[in-house]
Amino acid sequence: MKIVVTGSLGNISKPLSIALIKKGHSVTVISSNLAKQVEIEQLGAKAQIGSLTDTQFVIAAFTGADAVYCMTPFDFSVADQDAHMKQIIANYVKAIQHAGIRKVILLTGWAAEVAGHSMTEVYKQLADVNVSELRPAIFYTNFYQMMDLMRGKGLMGLVMGLQAYGIRALFGRRGLLLGNYGGDDRIVLVAPADIAAAAVEEFESPVTGVKIRYVGSDELSCNEAAAALGAAIGKPWMKWLRITDKQMLQGYKMAGLPEGLAAGMVKMQAAIHDGTVLAQYDRHKPVLGKVKVKDFAREFAKRYI
Repeated sequence: MKIVVTGSLGNISKPLSIALIKKGHSVTVISSNLAKQVEIEQLGAKAQIGSLTDTQFVIAAFTGADAVYCMTPFDFSVADQDAHMKQIIANYVKAIQHAGIRKVILLTGWAAEVAGHSMTEVYKQLADVNVSELRPAIFYTNFYQMMDLMRGKGLMGLVMGLQAYGIRALFGRRGLLLGNYGGDDRIVLVAPADIAAAAVEEFESPVTGVKIRYVGSDELSCNEAAAALGAAIGKPWMKWLRITDKQMLQGYKMAGLPEGLAAGMVKMQAAIHDGTVLAQYDRHKPVLGKVKVKDFAREFAKRYI
């Protein structure tokens, strides 16, 4: 198949592109960064350099494709994040319709419904298209943003983790993680490699209409995740404490996030604590991926040193 992959050479898009190329598919990778063109071409893919907010660019990039992988990146330089995402999604819909594409892998997130980013209207516009909506849980790679805090460099700082339609942030100090979910709250973590593998399966499997697929690699409590990471870096006492929604919101504001975006993030994270997100996940409970938290902890420790 001729497949277009959005997301440049990100944590999911790069392994996805490599896997698809190995399977003999013709892959085009969209990136907004001209500097990525050579690396994309070295993978054996074609590079399309431009902005996903440019309707005509997206239409041109999708033309001739049999299938597409669509993710919607955040842009924190944009004050109205919701409008930004809606513009990109609208461009995807127009391009898919124009190109006559019949197979779409759409990346959202496990808190998509809580965040109010329902895909219902998109599905209505793509009535003749077979869509697999991937809803990954919390990315392991979010923890890489915590390294300086774990080293004790600063009393408080922002730790931001991004997924299409779900952002989480933690504030912390040495040996302690904090967020408006934590402690014994049950969470699901996922490796980008497992998300990429799920996307490959969806590309190569028959799908009729709309299919929702949650993606996770390991299920555990927040404190168990903190302990696993702590043990790997010589801090076995590490804990993940929960703070109030109000404290979390204030922390985001201190970090300079727009109030609307900060409030939305706090709402999504609160829904992890109260079980709303887990209830949706459990209704579509997936087969877990290969990369467990202990596997990730070993890789994390290598970078932590």
